[in-house]
Amino acid sequence: MSPHLTQLLYGDFRRNKARWVTTKQLCNYGLWLLLCESPSFKELLVDLGEDPATAQLGQLKLTTVEDQQWPADESTLSKSETDISQRFDAGSPHLPWDHPFYDIARHQIIEVAGDDNFGRKVIVFNACRMPPQHQLDHHKLLMYLKGTLDQYVESDYTLIYFHHGLTSENKPSLSWLRDAYREFDRKYKKNIKALYIVHPTMFIKTLLILFKPIISFKFGRKINYVSYLSELEDVVKCEQLLIPARVKEYDNKLRASLKPTVQPPMSPPHSPPLHSQVFGVPLALLRQRNPDGDPVPVVMRDTITFLCEQGLEIEGIFRRSANVTLVKEIQLRYNSGATVNFREMEDVHLAAVILKTFLRELPEPLLTYQLYNDIVNFTSVSSDRQVALMKTLIESLPEENYASLRHLVTFLAKVSANNEVNKMTNSNLAVVFGPNLLWGRDNAMSLSAIGPINNFTRILLDHQHLVFT
Repeated sequence: MSPHLTQLLYGDFRRNKARWVTTKQLCNYGLWLLLCESPSFKELLVDLGEDPATAQLGQLKLTTVEDQQWPADESTLSKSETDISQRFDAGSPHLPWDHPFYDIARHQIIEVAGDDNFGRKVIVFNACRMPPQHQLDHHKLLMYLKGTLDQYVESDYTLIYFHHGLTSENKPSLSWLRDAYREFDRKYKKNIKALYIVHPTMFIKTLLILFKPIISFKFGRKINYVSYLSELEDVVKCEQLLIPARVKEYDNKLRASLKPTVQPPMSPPHSPPLHSQVFGVPLALLRQRNPDGDPVPVVMRDTITFLCEQGLEIEGIFRRSANVTLVKEIQLRYNSGATVNFREMEDVHLAAVILKTFLRELPEPLLTYQLYNDIVNFTSVSSDRQVALMKTLIESLPEENYASLRHLVTFLAKVSANNEVNKMTNSNLAVVFGPNLLWGRDNAMSLSAIGPINNFTRILLDHQHLVFT
């Protein structure tokens, strides 16, 4: 260790030894000394040293707050900037160049990727898409991230962070990280069920150690490291993620560098469909198999019937996740041709997740690929023509799609009618079901498209009595 650094740390310890009285503090201090001896950590210090804020480590409890203070913010958050409802236009299909968040959205740093295997919304953050520091307003990036999360924080959600591509040129400052953690108050932290850091490096692991004193224990337990993309399959279907090509190439290089005996498992191959398969099967085929020819699939009928009986007054219905083991068990029972009785399980959230999962796993979305462009561009239609055009679009669906959509929307109207109790308005239901009713042919969902899809879904719920007459 540098004699100068040793002297500084030892002097700090002598001046403030009264403060280092607990075992935890002594351990943290000892860990800091050990880390300083690590060659990898010395490289980290050089990298962090490029940031003026790094010299101010008092916030990380390496020195006292009295001795070290964070530098003053270059800009403060005004009320208009923190009020995302005024600044964030989630209904725009493609943000115009004069939109306040256009310069952030165009980089596609933040994306929304449907639901994970637990029925939770997935938010993706791509570090490799961050431009150099001087080309990106990090304050705006924080506001844009909050604006995205504001649409989903009332529901359980998962955050996936692709770390590869973060360099000394595009990494945010420590002061920005501090501001970000402070900005994300309990509203954001409460319902985030997991943060997956993909391809973590010594830099990110050490940074989390440094920030450990200011990260709550409960939030820290939600952080998971993912070394290879195949490991994400336990959480979410990777084909529905907009994974940057650079990240995929890096993952392939990591695999190639390993010895054959220690190769991580590849993504499991898709099993051939069972004769009685229900999930992941086209609606037309499910109708052919149905003895009575009912165009509405049995999964939709079972879940909706149960939810109508026991779920209409459950607060946050469709916002909570379910036990993944039970979800897989129910899917297997349906796929094997067994009868499922949700009344025996008495789990409203399980039935809600099964319904969303069934819709999401359809090989073609309920609203079909054919209507994708019309729906994404629907916001450009004048309000006085929207209902008539929507009716035309919906009636152009195949019969089994039309019948299933009508069955679903009629049920959701009942849910919304009880919104004073269950807190699920048409807008809230649109956020939940929009991404499960329509997505692109590549199975992914860009943030620029999800707003218009949700908007279309909300208008459909608002005017369902006119559309389905």
